[in-house]
Amino acid sequence: MRSGGDRLEQLQGGLVARGAPARRHQPLLPPSPRAGPRTTRHRARGDRRPRLRPPRRCCRRRGDRSAPDHDVVAAADLLLAARHRRGARRGAAAAPRGSRGLRHHGRRPQRARALRAAVCCRCRSGVAAGRRRRGGAGRPHRHRAGLAPGSRALSDAGDRGGPLDAVSAHPVVAASAADVQQLLVETSRTFAVSIPLLEEPTRLQVGVAYLLFRIADTFEDAAAWPRSRRIEALEQFAALVEGGRTDDAELAERWLVDPPTSHAGYLDLLRRAPEVLAAARALPGDSWEVVRRHTLRTCDGMRRFARRADGDGVLQLATLGDLRAYCYVVAGIVGELLTDLFVLAEPQLEAGRGELDRRAARFGEALQLVNILKDSADDAREGRTFLPPRAARAEVMALARADLEVAREYVELLRTAGAPAGQVAFTALPLRLARDTLDLVERHGAGAKIERAVVERHLREVLEATARGTPAC
Repeated sequence: MRSGGDRLEQLQGGLVARGAPARRHQPLLPPSPRAGPRTTRHRARGDRRPRLRPPRRCCRRRGDRSAPDHDVVAAADLLLAARHRRGARRGAAAAPRGSRGLRHHGRRPQRARALRAAVCCRCRSGVAAGRRRRGGAGRPHRHRAGLAPGSRALSDAGDRGGPLDAVSAHPVVAASAADVQQLLVETSRTFAVSIPLLEEPTRLQVGVAYLLFRIADTFEDAAAWPRSRRIEALEQFAALVEGGRTDDAELAERWLVDPPTSHAGYLDLLRRAPEVLAAARALPGDSWEVVRRHTLRTCDGMRRFARRADGDGVLQLATLGDLRAYCYVVAGIVGELLTDLFVLAEPQLEAGRGELDRRAARFGEALQLVNILKDSADDAREGRTFLPPRAARAEVMALARADLEVAREYVELLRTAGAPAGQVAFTALPLRLARDTLDLVERHGAGAKIERAVVERHLREVLEATARGTPAC
């Protein structure tokens, strides 16, 4: 099992091949320069896309635990590619606020390049874009395959169009680990970076689970749909997860005929929902049953809250009890899901299972409460009023801080129970970011967000702490 130190050295560019000169350290998330990323011409004349390092043979050999893996920075190439695609969609609306995960809504033009620059210095091998699959066959380059720059060639299920195109008639093939990571990049900022900190197989399990919850969130947050349409879509999706329906592709087409959102990443996820569901059903051991059960629970809870909205789908939470119940449905269940997957992967955690279970829901609720406070103004404009009108803002702030303290205890319990460094880092990073975000919101009001340099600092401190085996938050 790789330690947190392996990942820290990898990110810092500190792993250097024997006899090779040391490379100068580049910051993980530097401030964005005025100029955009350098580009290079490809086969299609006039097509300019971010330059991606071609894949090379990785230095990692079976059994060689000293060489780092590259999954922590795999999101870099995907972020670059996603930025290129978004450039062709400038008319699309920005990501709606108030949904799951700590997200930044501003531009991040240099994050991917900075992460990409931190790849292993021992072999400087490429990741993600052009990654070779089992058997040695590389993914076809979309331009070499005759595809338009805005289209995709990401899976064996056939060439896809834009997010509003009809779902392919080809047989559904489960999304690969690289496909899952790309969808994470398109739909989440924080978790696209934190999920790769996990060890396999938990990494894929959590990634697929996040995407399933993100689909449910998209229906629950569908500002373009009335209440009845949201409830219907949640019921359809729950039936697919439960196994009572198998018409995944047909339902995906219906969802996109009248799309619930204008967010390109969420629409792409809905279009590829059959592939994500296939990947979920193929999860090993009991992990699919864990993911299935908790996804159904959150879909059921979301339907209950959707029924409380008016005919246009406008939801108003009346009391702090309503707010807590809502946070449990959309995020507390996520904490319980994570605990089940962590214990499934690491049986030594079973001894402290009771203490973890008592804090698991509060871990997820803490992150969600911070999001609600941060995004309250934008949520209200989209017809979602999560903050009870009779509750003082200071009272909600105090509730969030109490939940964050319980979340800190949850992370520390994982560490002292012998959880792998990846599980500790994965839970500690969003918690630290949430605490800083709450401080900013308290000082500057809704909409305040942390700087890129702060994210970099927290990531490095988390990795250093997990490498030493000391508390990470």
